[in-house]
Amino acid sequence: MHDIRMIRETPDAFDAAMARRGQSGVSEQVLAIDEARRSKITAAEAALAERNSASKEVGAAKAKGDEAEFERLRALVGEKKSEIARLEEEAKAEDLRLRDLLLGLENLPYDDVPDGADEDDNIEIHKWGDIPEFAFDPVEHFDIKGVAAGMDFETAAKLSGSRFVLLKGAVARVHRALAQMMLDVHTTENGLTEMITPVLVRDDAMYGTNQLPKFADDSYQTTEGMWLIPTSEVTLTNSVRESILDADALPLRMCAHTQCFRSEAGSAGKDTSGMLRQHQFEKVEMVSVVHPDKSEDEQQRMLRCAEDMLERLGLAYRTVSLCTGDLGFGARRTYDIEVWLPGQNTYREISSVSTCGDFQARRMNARFRDGDAKPQFVHTLNGSGLAVGRALIAVLENGQTADGGVTLPQGLGSWMGGATRITPEGKLE
Repeated sequence: MHDIRMIRETPDAFDAAMARRGQSGVSEQVLAIDEARRSKITAAEAALAERNSASKEVGAAKAKGDEAEFERLRALVGEKKSEIARLEEEAKAEDLRLRDLLLGLENLPYDDVPDGADEDDNIEIHKWGDIPEFAFDPVEHFDIKGVAAGMDFETAAKLSGSRFVLLKGAVARVHRALAQMMLDVHTTENGLTEMITPVLVRDDAMYGTNQLPKFADDSYQTTEGMWLIPTSEVTLTNSVRESILDADALPLRMCAHTQCFRSEAGSAGKDTSGMLRQHQFEKVEMVSVVHPDKSEDEQQRMLRCAEDMLERLGLAYRTVSLCTGDLGFGARRTYDIEVWLPGQNTYREISSVSTCGDFQARRMNARFRDGDAKPQFVHTLNGSGLAVGRALIAVLENGQTADGGVTLPQGLGSWMGGATRITPEGKLE
């Protein structure tokens, strides 16, 4: 959420930044509501002063025996009481209007974020690894002979409908090994604290990480009003909501491996084959809560954590800086890591590493105090480290062999109990 004082003091700069997001004249609307709210508050304070003054004079008029003045002042006190109640209610209504408007406004992009309309305008900043060459035409993950038996979409559809998958046997084992590898590396080498979090949260948590109000249709809500998390960014980041942290406790670096749920509203017909875009999937998420002075360095550190995971698996990837038209709602800057998928003959996103500044912290009221100084809002960052299902797809497609088997990455060996490949019959060996 945006700082209303910043908008008041620098409306032109705010509008210029919002214009890069495709929105114009936003400050005028915000400040009109803010002015109406402040005028109601000022009027209520003036009415309160008049009521207090009249209340003091009532007793004096009674003592003097001035019955007419006594009745006038008593009536005035009653009028002012009603006026104050009305003005306070109107101010509250304007405050809610302002809050709702601010909650619906996207974060401001950093100056170095490239301008652009959509993903075609993203800027490649890094590339690693050689795109593998095959002596045959590579296929998508679900068409690899040795994978097909362990990736059951038909049974999942009977259970849950489209965009679900039932993994079994060797494929399930590789999926589990990937998640375990990510957790182990992040916790033992990258200094993240592993957490096990709920997958059901209240409205406040979804508001805190800007899934609400704008993206309600993209998430699942239970009949009791709880929400299934679209990512553990929600739970990890909100773990510091309504807190004042000690500066010495920063940075907080956390990770969690969770089920994630997205309705994929608006994506009808997109990536319907295979398990690239599912309603239920798993991610190992990274979240950092840092001092504002450290957020720039932290984003680079988190980016390297995610990139390193792909390098360990020997998977070619590229890193792009998202343009303003492709930037997520709450991000000030985002780097996407895209892994090479031979079956599609293209790079596909496997991680997004975003810095949000104090945008989420304001929504959560998450602050820190350095000594006796006034509390400040923390900065929050999040990134996939990695999307487990998409890592599985990449491992299977890049490792496919002419006979329909899959050669597994050497970097995964420690988590596979000695198995190095999936046979064309779908067995580990």
